[in-house]
Amino acid sequence: MTDGKLHFEDFTPERAFPLGPLTVSAEEIIEFASEYDPQPMHLSEEAGKASILGGLAASGWHTSALHMRMTIDSFLINSTCEGAPGVDFMDWKKPVLAGDTLSGQAVVLEARTLRSKPGIGLIRMRSEVDNQHGETVCVLEQAIMFRMRDTQETAQ
Repeated sequence: MTDGKLHFEDFTPERAFPLGPLTVSAEEIIEFASEYDPQPMHLSEEAGKASILGGLAASGWHTSALHMRMTIDSFLINSTCEGAPGVDFMDWKKPVLAGDTLSGQAVVLEARTLRSKPGIGLIRMRSEVDNQHGETVCVLEQAIMFRMRDTQETAQ
């Protein structure tokens, strides 16, 4: 009997998961920046326009959080995720500006079982997020751990 959740076995190499769409408002950018990255270009349109970013821009950390939200909504919320040991790299390619709509995909690069944690598998994924103009705003690769569907098989 299945619980309807995505398990390690469902994350086969080359499988893609859609991310977004998610529209970012000026209010969200300012709220996040006020709390976590209060630099001028993240707090006001005028300061953003005066910067190299070209307008009120989300912090790179906010962009990372938006990616996480899209990942949760796409597949993590309905999975057996056991957390992540880290992000291999995060590259912020273009600023995310107020009013941008983000979307993209996360693709499984590889999957392997963990001998040190029976019943757990580790996948590596690459995500690319674009704005509504088709411009890539961020790229990242990360590892994520998931429970296996058939733990009897891994105990042997």
